[in-house]
Amino acid sequence: MGVFKRLKTIVSADFNNVLDRIEDPVAMLNQHLREMEEEIQKAHATLANQLFIEKKYEAMIKETYAMVQKRSRQAELAVEKQEDEIARLAIQDKLENEKKWTTLKEQDQLIKEQTKVLCNQIERLREKYEELQSRRLTLISRMNVAQTTANLSKVAASIHPEVATRGFQQVEDKVLRLEAKAASSQYGMPKSNPLEGNLFDTDVEKELSKLKESKEVGQAQ
Repeated sequence: MGVFKRLKTIVSADFNNVLDRIEDPVAMLNQHLREMEEEIQKAHATLANQLFIEKKYEAMIKETYAMVQKRSRQAELAVEKQEDEIARLAIQDKLENEKKWTTLKEQDQLIKEQTKVLCNQIERLREKYEELQSRRLTLISRMNVAQTTANLSKVAASIHPEVATRGFQQVEDKVLRLEAKAASSQYGMPKSNPLEGNLFDTDVEKELSKLKESKEVGQAQ
């Protein structure tokens, strides 16, 4: 399905957001990785079947070789007993099993070569998958940094230096006016409370009277 056909199937969706989602490289890479995972799983299933076939051929080769050995012994025994007909039958079956054994070995070798090729392909696919995983993380990091940088640039562009300077100047002027008002309220104020001065003078006079009285008492004695 093409891009525009997919767009038509989405109802009440924002056009730009849809395009961004379709053209998102991370999403595309994720999809590619999922497809690679499926291929790797299929390859492993094929490899398991291939290894099973190898085991079957190994068993058939072993069984056929044992039959060749058995018929060979039977033919020798028949010759010793001068049973030529039985010897001929044993030899004939022996030759047929030898041909089968040779054919099985050739087929087994071919299957092993196919298995080796399949293992190499799986290994390369696995390495490529891990490489793309690493590139995906790097790409996500780069996109996050790029997006953050773009957002910061937008914020910086939205701030007008002259407006900010004017705002700070207004605040500073207001602070200066408050400081000036506080300073002006101190002018003309007495440095000390007159009542405190009178109290101080009264205390002095009392103390002076006590000293005089004590002097008079001392002289009288």
